[in-house]
Order: sequence, then structure tokens, then C-alpha cells
Amino acid sequence: MAVDLVPVASEPREVLRALRQTLDGAGPALALGAPAGTTAPAQAPPGTVAVVTTSGSTGMPKSVVLSRSALIASAASTAARIGEGRWLLALSPGYVAGLQVMVRSLLAGHEPAVLAGSFSPAAFAAVTASMHSSVGGQRAATFTSLVPAQLADLLDAAETDAAVADALRAYEAILVGGQALPASQRERATRLGARIVRTYGSTETSGGCVYDGVPLDGVGARIVAGEVQLSGPMLADGYLGEPDRTAASFIVDDGVRWYRTGDAGEFDENVLRVTGRVDNVIISGGVNVSLDRVEAVVRERPGLASAVVVATADERWGQASAVVVEIAALAEIGADESALLSEIRDAVGDRLGKPARPARVVPVERMPVLASGKPDRAALRRMLAI
Repeated sequence: MAVDLVPVASEPREVLRALRQTLDGAGPALALGAPAGTTAPAQAPPGTVAVVTTSGSTGMPKSVVLSRSALIASAASTAARIGEGRWLLALSPGYVAGLQVMVRSLLAGHEPAVLAGSFSPAAFAAVTASMHSSVGGQRAATFTSLVPAQLADLLDAAETDAAVADALRAYEAILVGGQALPASQRERATRLGARIVRTYGSTETSGGCVYDGVPLDGVGARIVAGEVQLSGPMLADGYLGEPDRTAASFIVDDGVRWYRTGDAGEFDENVLRVTGRVDNVIISGGVNVSLDRVEAVVRERPGLASAVVVATADERWGQASAVVVEIAALAEIGADESALLSEIRDAVGDRLGKPARPARVVPVERMPVLASGKPDRAALRRMLAI
């Protein structure tokens, strides 16, 4: 029997009230993340807690159906890996990472702390300092989940603000996911004493399900034709009202249901390493070039941790790539476009070969981003096509 599906604004306390009822089986399923002005279906499959509508860098919306059993399985596996306690919500609950912060906290018997309004290091430190609580006379462990941009802001502030530094050290674990975490950022956090856990997953896996390259309990991970595929009880039911799309992304092999992530990856001594998107590849002069690998090399350069590499047309080679960087970052590293391009081309050529060398550097006033905080690569590609 289908369940009612009710749109809920991404205001944290409103989502929390509705989620508490839904997890208890007393409320309707929540429709989260749908763009303003769209009409969500009135019902969802039995057992649904939330339908999370996302729009990735391709700009193609997808409404992911998350069941009670999937969300609880994810939360339980996280608790088994890092422990349980009270969580700070610093992300929008309209996205699965924020939703899971609420689920984990509620299942552990705690009210999640909420960082309301715009994110800032000062607000993060203030809410963290207020999170003292105890269970059976012992202080409850605290956890939070961040995206790399938030962690970068906190690390910068911690250099001059002792309260922010203390806040970062206060957590038993800080989960960081949503996009690649630069190695330099993790090193800075480790030196400060922050306990960072790099997570990998998606809305289709009820959030992160691989921590520091190691799958959570009950999660299967394999590489098929270069693509990362994941299995486990936290997999979504599929895409609401899209059976063909669901069948293409969720496959059954020898009785096991797998999610095709679309990510390229490899195993290094049983540790999963994601190397980029399977489809984020150009053919330049007849040679396949992974733009994710190019971007990884570019971001190793100090000051370019937020640079984005996208495809462009090239009259001679068919396709090439461009490095998009904010003007403020260029000014901070004190390099003009020509000198920086030469430096980047040398670094990429040495690591990945000459065909992978970017063709140009494109300065922008501000990097376009999605509501999730990830770079809007589709917008960048449109901009470069003009």
C-alpha cells in the first residue's frame, strides 16, 4: 500500500519534527529537495521515509526513494564504525548527508544540535560549545558532518581563533564528503588535532557508505569495467516514477542488488580509491583523458584547491580542457594567467602525459555552485561554449 508524500521545506526544525514521526511510522513520507514550483507526486512506495530530489552537475533531477530500513541500516553501520552520540547538523536536511545527521542522532536517543542560518566558523564554534550532554553520567560523544568548503573555512579561521580550533578538536569524528577532500586540507586538520573521516557515497546509498576507503559493515564494493558498484541494505529503492532509470542504475547480479555509481575507481590493497567520473572523459587527439585526474593534479598546486577542470572544444585536437579559477585565488597566489597555465601544463604533462595538458586558464569572479555546494560543472561548460 502506497504512503502519502508530503513536501517539507528544508528548514531544519520542520524536517526534524516530520522525520521523527515518519521514522516512528506515524507520519507520511517526506518530499525533500524538490525545486520551487515543481509538483511532487502525492504518494510513494510502502516503507518510504523520504524522497530526496537532487540535481547533480549534469542538471538532470532525480527523485531518490529512501526507505526506513535503508536509512536505519546506514545509520547503524555508521554507529558500528565510529560510535554513536549527539550530532551537530551543519548541512541542509534537504540533502541526504543532512538528513542522515538527523536520523543518526534520533536513533541514538539524542536531539541533534542545529547550526541555523548561514554557516560561519564563529557559529560552528558557538554551537559546538553548547553541545555538552551526558548518558549515564558520562559525557556523550559528539559528531558532525561537513563538506570540504566548510572544513576549509574552519581551518582558515582556526589559525587565529582558538575557539574554532577547540571546536574542531571536540568531535569524536568529523565526516567529510560530498566531493573530493584535498590531501592538503586533511593534513591541516590532522595537525590541528581534528579527527577527519573521509566518506564516499550518494543519495542512492543513503549517504556515505565507504569510510576512508573501507566499506561499512554490510556494504559490498566492486569495480566492473572501471566503474564502482555498491551493494548493501542501505541502497535506495530507486527513482520515483522512473522504472527505466531505476533498472539502469540498480542491477541484480547473482541475487545481489548493486548500484552503478558512475564513478571510476580502483582498489589499492583493499582500500577503494575513487578516481573520478566514468563519463568525465574527453578524447583529445585520439587519446582518452580523464578530467578528474587532470583536476586532481591541478588542485595539488597551492592556491588552486578549488579550481575546476572542464571540457572545451578544440579546433586542432577535437577536445581539450580548461582550468577555471576564481580571480581572487589568482591574486592570492600572485600569478598571471600565462605563467600559471605554463606551470599547470608542465605538472599535468609530467604526471599524465602531453595530451592531458589543459589548453587555457579561465578566471571567473565567482565559481558557480549547486545548492549542495558542489561546483556547477554544467553551468561552466555552458559558459565556456559561448
